[in-house]
Amino acid sequence: MNSKIKAVTLSALVAVCMIAGNVLAAEGRDMGKAIAKMYLSEAGATEIQVQPAGEVGAEAPSGNKDIVLKGDAKCTACHDEADSPKVLSIGKTSHGVKGDARTPTCTSCHGESDAHIAYKGSAKPPKPDRVFGKNTATPVAERNRACLTCHKGTARTHWEGSQHQNAQVACSDCHTTHAPADKVLNKKTQREVCFACHKEQRADEHKISTHPIDAGKVACSDCHNPHGSTGPKLLKKNTVNETCFLCHAEKRGPFLWAHQPVVEECTICHTPHGSNITPLLKTRPPFMCQECHDGSHSSGTPVGPNAAGIQAGLTVAPNRNNVGGSCMNCHRQIHGSNSPAGGFLQR
Repeated sequence: MNSKIKAVTLSALVAVCMIAGNVLAAEGRDMGKAIAKMYLSEAGATEIQVQPAGEVGAEAPSGNKDIVLKGDAKCTACHDEADSPKVLSIGKTSHGVKGDARTPTCTSCHGESDAHIAYKGSAKPPKPDRVFGKNTATPVAERNRACLTCHKGTARTHWEGSQHQNAQVACSDCHTTHAPADKVLNKKTQREVCFACHKEQRADEHKISTHPIDAGKVACSDCHNPHGSTGPKLLKKNTVNETCFLCHAEKRGPFLWAHQPVVEECTICHTPHGSNITPLLKTRPPFMCQECHDGSHSSGTPVGPNAAGIQAGLTVAPNRNNVGGSCMNCHRQIHGSNSPAGGFLQR
């Protein structure tokens, strides 16, 4: 068989396959319609509408189709990928999950915004009903209400009356809804958001002794609940000690011999955000200890004149227990002891 006959035979075979494929596709469509009609008739329906292939998204009156969220066609007619900020990136967030029935729409957050959508002039259109930028006329309470409609309960139970709510902090001041990566939800970048307001804590983070916040191992939300708390300082637990014991469980006790400041509150001795004295101490020993223990060992006199060189014009021999020494050299179990002979927290 020569090459011309081979070419003709191959072309004929291709044509036959294409015709057969079209016939099978048509039969498949007819069979699908028949099956659908059967089920619809059993359900009491009389009509069936078959959507042509390729037309998956719903259409707005202008003919545009939804791109990310249900019903967003009327917004994405103008707000496309060239927008700044990039509003379509919401499809990369949890607010753009189409398979979740709880996923909001554009109007769920921004309102119906009829005047904004219907505007056809050449000038700048009116703002949507709700705008979440920092320089916006939309009241903070209204912006927060849009978020709390869905995000309620659990960690946000105590939002009403919390320090952040009373300080007129909006959800959008900390959270970026359309961004694929929300900085405040990431341990390594969360501090950037918090330190935008909490400047003193930002300075403390750079001191000699700190929690590993800068390394991203500890985040502000490990100790604080920014959405409200029953404890002081927006702490996650009801007291300072309960919050500290989430990590420092070995200091929790109960001990046979307890150190009273430890039982009362950790911040009597420690400052949690950073200190130039390790480990996160507020004052260097022995001076911190002497704030409560106002007498030296068996001296019978106040620690002040006993520790100093000159008091009231008199030369006094300094006590080596107080000058340059550390109480923890001997009293090592400063948080509490379980030894029968540990009454002085030495063992």
